[in-house]
Amino acid sequence: MSAWTRPTKADIGLRVFASSLNNLFSETAIGMQHLLLSPESLRNLNSKIRHCSQWNVTLPKVLESDNEILLVKWLEEVLYRSEVHGQFLTDVLIMVSEDEENQYCSGQVDWIDVETIERELEIKAVTTHELKIDELSADQELASKWQEIPTFQGPGWFCDIVFDI
Repeated sequence: MSAWTRPTKADIGLRVFASSLNNLFSETAIGMQHLLLSPESLRNLNSKIRHCSQWNVTLPKVLESDNEILLVKWLEEVLYRSEVHGQFLTDVLIMVSEDEENQYCSGQVDWIDVETIERELEIKAVTTHELKIDELSADQELASKWQEIPTFQGPGWFCDIVFDI
């Protein structure tokens, strides 16, 4: 996985690296889910019976693509599925696309019954505070201001995101 917990003042955040925008959405969702789990549940995650589904979100385009807001909507959908439908995302393959009117995030999701895991943390909301998604070229380097998070060398994508707990 390419997501690291990053320090924040009162909430919890992630810095995520990926080779493509699709993978960035996947890694961010999986990183968020791992924040929620107790260490025991995280160790035993692969021993659970998995189910497959297609989860989708749509964002109307105002003027141009808005990857940050699409990511927030996607992560809100992941949290909603867990809280309302008892479907805890364990893995996902994402396709981000758009047409003239909308942006889409479609995920081929593996999920487990939420009753089979122990959560250690609750995320109340996905925030736009300090939210950033950006692409780095092959010659760009993203230095980390946090000791526990490595420097990232492009090409690729990164995301900083904060969750309200």
